[in-house]
Amino acid sequence: MLVAAHQLHYLPWLRYYHKIAAADLFVLLDDIQFEKNGWQNRNKIKGPQGPICLTVPVQNAFGEPINAVRIAANQPRWAEKHLRAFTMNYAKAPFFEEHRAFLEELYARSWEHLAPLSWEILRYTLETLGIRTPIVRSSELNVPGGATERLIGLCKAVGGDTYLTGAYALDAYLDADALAAAGLKLAIQEWQCPKYRQLYPSQGFVPDLCIFDLLFNEGINALEVLMAGGQVAG
Repeated sequence: MLVAAHQLHYLPWLRYYHKIAAADLFVLLDDIQFEKNGWQNRNKIKGPQGPICLTVPVQNAFGEPINAVRIAANQPRWAEKHLRAFTMNYAKAPFFEEHRAFLEELYARSWEHLAPLSWEILRYTLETLGIRTPIVRSSELNVPGGATERLIGLCKAVGGDTYLTGAYALDAYLDADALAAAGLKLAIQEWQCPKYRQLYPSQGFVPDLCIFDLLFNEGINALEVLMAGGQVAG
């Protein structure tokens, strides 16, 4: 069984969804340490002047696991700003109206923690794309350790025999020898963001935006476009 894993993110990008779709089972890393100034609480959309970063403000997140991170109470208008950014920049996208009700309901809710917000977005977008890969949260598996050691434990906990990694992780921190010694095979996600229809052609094509840019512009074709951007090399 091919297992992939990744941190829980707010408004994930296309590569994230390709990895989930390519796996037999996906482990959602919801209990690893929150990365300050990383991408766990932000991502980009496209506007008439280029990329726009949408960030969920968090409080006292240093050293906390993602599933314990609280949204900053002193910045209550962040949700209003994110909804306005989506509406102003994508109102003319061909499939925006199909998702307007979800976004309005999402940003009308009172979110106290980052993880439930990110999970609701992931749940909705996977369902919309038609990706049905089973997902298990790492916090439910009680596997100790860090880095490669924990990934090995997580794979074994869910019955996996092959781990799907991105090329960056393989170069940066993943110990391929340790995986082999543990009896696990390694598969590599080879990915290049596919070109698709976008608004604001004067800005050129902008890769690696959040998944909603693809959904708003390609609609029913979104999954086909997404899967065209990558493959799994064993």
